[in-house]
Order: sequence, then structure tokens, then C-alpha cells
Amino acid sequence: MSGKPEFDAQAVIDAMAPMIGIEVDPDFREGVAANLKLTADLAQLVLSFPIEDGNQPAAVFEA
Repeated sequence: MSGKPEFDAQAVIDAMAPMIGIEVDPDFREGVAANLKLTADLAQLVLSFPIEDGNQPAAVFEA
């Protein structure tokens, strides 16, 4: 175990919905929770990417 708490999408819904003034319909709650979990997983992937002190953003982006 890494000691890091597991992401609790249901708790996020309970805490954030009243803060932003919405009600999450019980019929949609599981879908909202699944999307929050997916978003948290993607954010963790981005945050885990190693960035060194000398890295700078590119001045020009080319495809």
C-alpha cells in the first residue's frame, strides 16, 4: 500500500455539488462518479510525468 488515500468520487460529489449549486440526479450519480474517477486517473498520469528543473515550454509548436 502506498499510503495514498484512494480517490472517493462519491465524496467529491457530496462535497462539490452543493458548493457549485447543483443537484446530481440519483439516476446520473454513478455516471458522474465514473467520469470523476476517470478524470482523476488521467490527472494522476499527467502529474506523474517527470519534469526536470531545466525544462522550458517550447517557443513554437509545430505539428
